[in-house]
Amino acid sequence: MKRTLLISSSEQSAASLTQLLKTEGFEPVTVSYTAYNAREIAERETFDLICVNAPLADENGIDLSRHFADTTRSGVVVIVPQKNADEVNDMLTQYGVLVIAKPINRHLFHHFLQFTDCFRTRILNMERENEELKVMVEDLRIVDRAKLLLVTCLNMTESQAHRYLEKRAMDLRVSRVEVAKQVIQTYQN
Repeated sequence: MKRTLLISSSEQSAASLTQLLKTEGFEPVTVSYTAYNAREIAERETFDLICVNAPLADENGIDLSRHFADTTRSGVVVIVPQKNADEVNDMLTQYGVLVIAKPINRHLFHHFLQFTDCFRTRILNMERENEELKVMVEDLRIVDRAKLLLVTCLNMTESQAHRYLEKRAMDLRVSRVEVAKQVIQTYQN
């Protein structure tokens, strides 16, 4: 399931785009008819794809697309009239918004959606890896702080402090970080 938010000012366009999105595997599709309402929905819910059919009744859709690109992890696609496509593309490419010209070519639309999905998956994988690295760095800081306390408070060498943390973790069947936290709690003051 690829949750999708579709913003379109026309019910007829929304119905045909919803059908097209569903054939591409993007469902459920939540439809909004105004930019204001779409912002409210996006604050409450998470979507894999946000599709803006510009122009909208209450704004042109370009600022809305930029807003979603800046504030969500969703893939963002804006559909614009052919005459404006190049200009809008120049404005939105730097934000990671994919611009599709009207009338929509089904074959190109399929590939645009695949590209958007692939791009979003890569970004999410990078964010996950980044979070894992942050945790590892924080764990290393805790262990290093505990080693420093063992060296200064108990006059151990760095290798002795390292060995102490390793052995204690194995003996207690807990992680080195847990042992390091205990050491910090004991010798902090």
